[in-house]
Amino acid sequence: MLSQIINLLFQTYTIMIFARIIASWIPELQNNKFMHFIAFYTDPYLNLFRRIIPPLGVIDISPMIAFFALSILNGIIQRLLA
Repeated sequence: MLSQIINLLFQTYTIMIFARIIASWIPELQNNKFMHFIAFYTDPYLNLFRRIIPPLGVIDISPMIAFFALSILNGIIQRLLA
């Protein structure tokens, strides 16, 4: 049960990061209150990776590394709970 809840939290956060990426491509969405909520919770995590690998012009690969890190962390936690 705890494993499923943690997995759901990781999935929800991954979807939030994905929504943040999509919103960055559509300027009209960036002024939406819901997107402010998502940015508030995802930008600090994404900024960790942006410090390591800064955006290359308009290309920002930090979200891909953030997704990969979330996946690894989820896997580690799931194995510890098993």
